[in-house]
Amino acid sequence: MDANPFPAHFDALRAHAARLRDVPLRALVADDAARAGAFALRVGPVYANFARQRYDRAALDALFDLADAAQFPERLQALFDGKHVNTTEGRAALHTALRSDLSTSEVAVAAHAEATAALARMRVLIESLQDSPVTDIVSIGIGGSDLGPRLVVDALSPPTPGRFRVHFVSNVDGAATQRMLAGLDPRRTAVVMVSKTFGTQETLLNGAIAREWLGSDTHLLAVTSNLERAAQFGIPAERILPMWDWVGGRYSLWSAVGLPIALALGMPGFEALLAGAADMDAHVLRAPPRENLAAWHALTAVWNRNALGFASQGVFPYDERLKLLSAHLQQVVMESLGKSVRLDGSPVAEATVPVWWGGAGTDVQHSFFQALHQGTDIVPGDFVGVVQPDHPHRENHRALFANLLAQTEAFAYGQDNDDPHRRYAGNRPGTVLLIDALTPRSLGALIALYEHSVYLQSVVWGINAFDQFGVELGKQLANNLLPALRGQAAYIADPVTRALLDEILRER
Repeated sequence: MDANPFPAHFDALRAHAARLRDVPLRALVADDAARAGAFALRVGPVYANFARQRYDRAALDALFDLADAAQFPERLQALFDGKHVNTTEGRAALHTALRSDLSTSEVAVAAHAEATAALARMRVLIESLQDSPVTDIVSIGIGGSDLGPRLVVDALSPPTPGRFRVHFVSNVDGAATQRMLAGLDPRRTAVVMVSKTFGTQETLLNGAIAREWLGSDTHLLAVTSNLERAAQFGIPAERILPMWDWVGGRYSLWSAVGLPIALALGMPGFEALLAGAADMDAHVLRAPPRENLAAWHALTAVWNRNALGFASQGVFPYDERLKLLSAHLQQVVMESLGKSVRLDGSPVAEATVPVWWGGAGTDVQHSFFQALHQGTDIVPGDFVGVVQPDHPHRENHRALFANLLAQTEAFAYGQDNDDPHRRYAGNRPGTVLLIDALTPRSLGALIALYEHSVYLQSVVWGINAFDQFGVELGKQLANNLLPALRGQAAYIADPVTRALLDEILRER
């Protein structure tokens, strides 16, 4: 397999980037009167504007030529149909079947039926908890078993808690669990352990602390594919909800992994979240690339990474409720696209994932925006705004949006000044994503958009977006080091690790 299946297309992108190198964004916008509208799309409650990206119509044509060569529609159909797009593990990646039934393939139909049955079981489990004295839920998981549900619960929970207050513990640091449990009553608390294999070190250690604190197993639940291990831990089958190997952890919030979401928002809220994602699924599957929001987003990412060479990408939600969006997207994007070999194991010819990071505006303006405006590295940004607030403080909301609009304009156009210390170079590209209102349906659509963009980027680069072998080595080394940290005899080959262990053990 060619390390780069689209060499002419990438050469064309670089030629366009060279042609546009000295053309400022201000000129790109001014010279194309229709650009602001032509470089924008709306899908339901999500509006995206790409007019301040550093491409013109000719460069955009070259990007969509690349999408045609990469067969975006066919590759999306393969994803929805349950083909083994996760080739290194020989699996489908059917997270779309958790929320939509857009494929008639036997595999996808069966997966959707399993997901629907799991939802019914989840509803029964929630009803049983509603009939109990339980007021607080502690969700114990890490990575994909934590970040997605934590984001949604934090974003959509009302100011006053509903029937349940939902809390999250992920880090293996015992201080996190200790602090969480300190303010709760074990008689009124249920604990949900979320782990596909039920072998995740962090989840098992924190779960053991919680089990001891509870004093019994009656309020202990699990979401896992390994019923045997969960039973050995003391959780019976009737309190276990399923996971499947055809759903990756970072794509699993739509499954029973979303139990904390359903407990926080109620089942209607969780179902609306799924419906919003299904709306985006339908658009992405059916819309041709030039009218496809995920295609625009993915191709823009490829342009910024491969044509312009930017090694970092920011995501800046101007809404406090979305402050955890960057953390979730870090995993969705970087765990999926952080690969240096193609599907056949050959080295990639093009740079893959940039470093994703971010934070909520306006806080970020008073921390790292100085570096983004006047530093030496350009960081493209996704700026996310919510048009309708859910609070009555209108002047605050106007100020929030004034800052969002001002920052995106300042990044793009900059400002000249005779004093170099007060000069803003501008030409920092950004995409603005506006959501009509932050609801379960709109948030579901937004998250699904990013998932599909990630997949299409992986198609362009010829990599597997659904494995994550890079996380395994550190786990293996940590398991080998545990005996030494317990004071047991252990062979430590690396002299630096040995010196660090000596220092740690000396202080105990």
